Amino acid sequence: MGRTASIRTTQVDGEEETGAKSSGSQTLLRGLDVIDALVDGALPLAELSERLDLTRSTTHRLASALVDRRLLSFRPREGYSLGPKLLELGHAASQQMHLPRVARPWLEQLSAQTDDTVHLGVLDGRHALYLDTVPGRRRINIGSRLGERHPIASTGLGKALILDKTEAEWIDFFAPEGQPFDSAKRAVWLERMHGYAQKGYAFDLEENEDQIRCVAAPIRSVNGQVVAALSVSSAAQYMSDERMAELTRTVTDAANAISADLGWTPKP
Repeated sequence: MGRTASIRTTQVDGEEETGAKSSGSQTLLRGLDVIDALVDGALPLAELSERLDLTRSTTHRLASALVDRRLLSFRPREGYSLGPKLLELGHAASQQMHLPRVARPWLEQLSAQTDDTVHLGVLDGRHALYLDTVPGRRRINIGSRLGERHPIASTGLGKALILDKTEAEWIDFFAPEGQPFDSAKRAVWLERMHGYAQKGYAFDLEENEDQIRCVAAPIRSVNGQVVAALSVSSAAQYMSDERMAELTRTVTDAANAISADLGWTPKP
């Protein structure tokens, strides 16, 4: 008799524990929903509860707990807004998200998918600086090293790094003020840059090295700014115009995946 009672008690305790975990998870998710609802600005309690489809009492309880943890702030005339603790967390997250470490799995996946050499680079003055590289598996491969610097205007990766800049800035990258240039070549280059900027990727059509072509795309940070770029490079014999066109989606998908890991959300 006592054994039966003991078994029943254990089962009831397990059900209570499961119920407590379920309730706790629901509360946590609702708290996160409160934070998400305030991303675009402060809201008074009534509007916040309506947006969350929760009662005012439940919304007030959740918001008050978040205010206590400094995840939210409250001002009587404005309502609830994001709190200072989120700034601390955001800074800590940005410090932990070291770009090469975040990007490396995607670079390796892209290289395995294409069999080509993949580069990760950032803008360094007037040059593109290679932060990481994953070699390809072709019979003819691309020789490159970490820390190499290449011209912006002649490399696909370099062009991808400046897609968001103005035409005046593009011109300066093509030929710095005071340096000679070929006006016809510059006109062709600018026309291509406008096309690249519209499409969100860039090519190197053997402009930096003979018989080397690449497809590149920008990587964006949480605020949407271009902070890096990646490229898939190979010998021209593996990079026909048709294949380069096919690779644009693959390359931009990889760049967007890294951007998402850095906190970027594309605008609809």
